[in-house]
Amino acid sequence: MIILNIWIFFFGMLIGSFLNVVIHRVPLGQSVVTPRSKCPSCHSLIKWYQNIPVLSWLFLRGKCGNCGFKIPIKYPLIELICGFISFNLFPNSLEPEALFTYVYYFSVACILLAHFVIDIEHKLLPDKINIYFLLITLPYVFFTLPIMHWVLGAVFGFFGPLIVTWLFYKLRGQIGLGGGDIKLFGILGLILGPVGILHNIFVSCFLGALIALLLIATKKLNKDTAIAFGPYIILTAVFQIYFPSIFQAINPFTNL
Repeated sequence: MIILNIWIFFFGMLIGSFLNVVIHRVPLGQSVVTPRSKCPSCHSLIKWYQNIPVLSWLFLRGKCGNCGFKIPIKYPLIELICGFISFNLFPNSLEPEALFTYVYYFSVACILLAHFVIDIEHKLLPDKINIYFLLITLPYVFFTLPIMHWVLGAVFGFFGPLIVTWLFYKLRGQIGLGGGDIKLFGILGLILGPVGILHNIFVSCFLGALIALLLIATKKLNKDTAIAFGPYIILTAVFQIYFPSIFQAINPFTNL
């Protein structure tokens, strides 16, 4: 069992290593398959033994083995986070249904993590990642959730923010939400259902407005500066999906 747990954790870190490639390349429109990973400074190819999750970063002391370029700590952190997620989500039972649920929810966690980091760095929720999210979610909800749950959730999640954004544009001449945010709401609606996605919309908007006001008040943000809204959607969704009892306790809109 100990060996299995170690493998599950290491498997998660391997996926985290691939997720680092996704986070770096997808916003740039690059392939996540080819070419092989290179140092962003000297462009030397990273050898296999320099690409072992976390361990290589520690052994190289966080630097490129060729030129000494400092490798950001976010890379091993993402690998560790994915390792912990994999370990904590892995079921006690090895029955097919339990493993299928593990694979799906681990995949969702990785997607949300990639979206979170990309949106902070680029103010972008890439369509490629949203499409992958949709493709793995549709069969899952079709076989596991009532049809009205995921159909109404998707309708509320997509068309609600879309209509509000359209009205805001007509009234103010500004785009309130990006297309990636609206698509993410729609896909999350499949999982969360109509009530859950409405709670996500309310809570994420509340969090976004609160943080923005605090940043403006402390003069760390200009009121005309656009902020990434995806992280608030994602943070709310993480609590809804993985920590529902905590979300229920802290959600100010529970009775709505």
